[in-house]
Amino acid sequence: MALIKPLRGFTPKIGKNCFIAETAVVIGDVEIGDDCSIWYGAVLRGDVNSIRIGNRVNIQDNAVLHTTYQKTTIKIGDDVSIGHNVIVHGAEVRDGALLGMGSTVMDNSVIGEGAIVAANALIMEKVVVEPGSIYAGVPAKFIKRVDPAQSKEMNERIARNYQFYSGWYKEE
Repeated sequence: MALIKPLRGFTPKIGKNCFIAETAVVIGDVEIGDDCSIWYGAVLRGDVNSIRIGNRVNIQDNAVLHTTYQKTTIKIGDDVSIGHNVIVHGAEVRDGALLGMGSTVMDNSVIGEGAIVAANALIMEKVVVEPGSIYAGVPAKFIKRVDPAQSKEMNERIARNYQFYSGWYKEE
């Protein structure tokens, strides 16, 4: 069973129809929307500030979400995919965005709606990734614009796929 731990007077709130893997850790001031999946080894540490996650979000294996005490929070929109080994630290990720495997998003950054952060990219502090754009590299830089409808559809499809995969685990 996943470690879901109250801390400092905050108990994690988990929406309907969510899959939380047995080795996931959810601590403190964390709210997870409906139809989400939190995969193996993922850590959502709402110990020093709040983490808010929308609906149909998938947080894949070994991702880490954390904040800065009295300074930053995390806000994740709907239909977001957070890839394997991603770090989100005190940032906002808007609806339909995709964070590629191994990417890092630092404090006070905003990932726009339908944006894609490439695998292993580093979004430095206070960077605004425009909606429907792709950023890659270390530090990450703008690569190109993508058709917002196409990007949103692709990212929502990935989110739906993870919702589908999580059903396999609920059936066992």
